Amino acid sequence: MKLTTKLLAATAMISASAASAVELEVTHWWTSGGEAAAVSKFAEAWNATGNTWVDGAIAGSGGTARPIIISRILGGDPMGATQLNHGRQAEELIEAGMLLDLTDVAEAEGWKDIVNPPTLLDACTLDGRIFCAPVNIHSWQWMWLSHQAFEDAGVDVPSNWDEFVAAAPALEAAGKVPLAMGQQPWQSSGAFGVMTIAIAGTEAWLQVNRDKDADVAAGPEYAKVFEAAVTAREMAADSNVQDWNLATNLVITGQAGGQIMGDWAQGEFQVAEQVAGEDYTCLPGLGVNEILDTAGDAFYFPKQDDPEIEAAQKEMAAMLLSPDVQVAFNLAKGSLPIRGDVDLSAANDCMKKGLEILAGGNVLPSGDILLSPDTQGQVEDLMVEFWNDPSITAADAQARYAAIIADAD
Repeated sequence: MKLTTKLLAATAMISASAASAVELEVTHWWTSGGEAAAVSKFAEAWNATGNTWVDGAIAGSGGTARPIIISRILGGDPMGATQLNHGRQAEELIEAGMLLDLTDVAEAEGWKDIVNPPTLLDACTLDGRIFCAPVNIHSWQWMWLSHQAFEDAGVDVPSNWDEFVAAAPALEAAGKVPLAMGQQPWQSSGAFGVMTIAIAGTEAWLQVNRDKDADVAAGPEYAKVFEAAVTAREMAADSNVQDWNLATNLVITGQAGGQIMGDWAQGEFQVAEQVAGEDYTCLPGLGVNEILDTAGDAFYFPKQDDPEIEAAQKEMAAMLLSPDVQVAFNLAKGSLPIRGDVDLSAANDCMKKGLEILAGGNVLPSGDILLSPDTQGQVEDLMVEFWNDPSITAADAQARYAAIIADAD
């Protein structure tokens, strides 16, 4: 009886859409070359159903796009679907009853059986109801290294953070920027998080981000991180670009030695036709602590008054997690699929590293899930100031950080 109910629900969703093609505006912040190539896979799959994907790309990454997206929903001008990061970003919209409940879709499609790790679906769930469709696993825990830059500098490509720091003088002597870093606030905050997990370790990171332990944030493990961040700040001093993908391009073109950036950077290397292991190297966990945080992207569907639109929204939600769409999108995006039952034989060396780490269960929840948007914003503000003002010492920055954690929600 349960299986029959699932099949009937799935058939009803598909039939409703097939009866009348629907245009859905989809907002997202995937605007770099690699990101645009990836989101086009979703658009192609949706258009193939006879419906129409109306692209609502918002330039400027998530920090710019999220307030616009949320403002439109709150202001009564909702889009058909929108990308957000699964976690606490949509919590208030859900509580206000402004997002579509996808529980029937999830049950019909068996999401609880296919989404891996289960925490990704948990992050879409509030009070037992599912409100988003997770589409990938993105992890911040990567460093990308240019083979050309290190060859020009006459040193070997590093295999860990300490070797990278040791190679910095040779890179500078060869006219290279050791560490590429853009000026968007989330970049410096994200890089700090990667350094924390690699240097302070997972236990200390969890005590701070999950347990909100300000004493650990003020303690010796985190002191090492802030001291390393001062070194990183010095290595990135001449990285005068704004957007993350421009910083990635410095690595791709051999102008910079490396970049701490999430696995979405892979899409940029692919568009540039660079080959993992030949043109660039990827170091999970800075080569120190090979672990993935299970962040990622999800699609939410603002409530509409039109039942035809709602049926199309539910059809799109199901499509986003379908096997073929998962493969096409994630191969282009550089992220890992949320399904473990798809064929990824075409994955490159870096994606295969990520799949091995995921299969081994060496994962952590992301800060998006553990920290509220307000706390994340405070950390971002601190990191922007710290990375751009050399007069701020490691000790001063750590004290301010610990105070933020003490008041975190």
